[in-house]
Amino acid sequence: MNVITDEHKIDRLLTRGVAAVYPTAEKLREQLMSGRRLRIYHGVDPTAPYLHIGHAVQFRKLREFQNLGHEVILLLGSFTAMIGDPTDKLATRKQLTKQEVLNNAATYKKQASKILKFSGDNAVKLMFNDKWLAKMTFANVVDLASHFTVQQMMERDMFAKREAEQKPIYLHEFFYPLMQGYDSVAMDVDVELGGNDQTFNMLAGRTLMREMKQKEKFVVATSLLTNSEGKKMSKSEGGIIGLTDAPEDMFGKIMAMDDSMIVPYFTLATDLEDEEIAAVESAIAGGMNPRDAKMRLAETVVETYHNKSKAKAAKKHFLQVFSNKEMPDVIPELQLSGRTLTIVEVLVEAGFAPSKGEAKRLIEQGGVKIGSGVVGDPMLQVSPRTDEVIVQKGKRFFVKLLP
Repeated sequence: MNVITDEHKIDRLLTRGVAAVYPTAEKLREQLMSGRRLRIYHGVDPTAPYLHIGHAVQFRKLREFQNLGHEVILLLGSFTAMIGDPTDKLATRKQLTKQEVLNNAATYKKQASKILKFSGDNAVKLMFNDKWLAKMTFANVVDLASHFTVQQMMERDMFAKREAEQKPIYLHEFFYPLMQGYDSVAMDVDVELGGNDQTFNMLAGRTLMREMKQKEKFVVATSLLTNSEGKKMSKSEGGIIGLTDAPEDMFGKIMAMDDSMIVPYFTLATDLEDEEIAAVESAIAGGMNPRDAKMRLAETVVETYHNKSKAKAAKKHFLQVFSNKEMPDVIPELQLSGRTLTIVEVLVEAGFAPSKGEAKRLIEQGGVKIGSGVVGDPMLQVSPRTDEVIVQKGKRFFVKLLP
């Protein structure tokens, strides 16, 4: 596979959405310009069955390396997910079973293939870290631990905060950066790519590579997609836009974002050129309605993960439902077949709520309508005899009840 040394593409790879490069961006640039084929990896712990646009920031950067001809590995944390990464967590993560992890990871390759190429020339390699971590002996773990001090571990913000608040810090949580660090050794990589919240763990790998392989590993830390409060988009923090979200849902979630998130999302979640993004930012500062910029962002993102026609349809749906206060053209149907259900049961059967308790909460919050009227009684009985009934949850979700 020929390695591409296009200066513009390399400069973009090292700057667009990149928070830091270790030891320096210039040294990595020298390696990329040399024409040597590098091995780059990014790891994801399957702690939930879906990937989201926050993950896609790293996937998109991996794709840049792939397009330049470098070897790319997507590593699934089939072992580390069972331990749980303590990064940014003020409480211990719930430990998962091996089966839970495998179930979560079942469709990761398919989801990631919306961005990464897993077939053809220079296909991304999919690997699992239980292949080596599950085989380690206690002696191996002790040897890994000997490369770090307790003081180094306690430098991590979340551990310091927990200690100050007298919250427990479990010994197994110290093992996580050791395991992630050893992933680099096991795969003998040149570069590790991850969000800047993973810098401590990635640098642990840099330490182990230097001491166990006598090799310098580069670390590329990307910026994170965050909400208006500065919290990252994550499975644990919420506010996610899933890679498998329906076009209408994806479009609606972006339109519901705070205006302050428009430019960062254009930068991290689209291929729009820097000059175009700067023009959008300047236009907003000059008085442009942020809603128009957000509309363009939403259509661009939906087109990326679906296609152009679905993006246009999602925009039309949004304008009908939100701007013009109209019903969408196509509404899912629920056949009652003569049954009489409570509105709570309808919400659960329609998939609008995962449980009756959650359905009741939606009703108590005024988030459910039948026709144009807000439902206040969770025991309200619904039984369309001759005409269809439209039930609405929130602003975007509708279901047509048929007799």
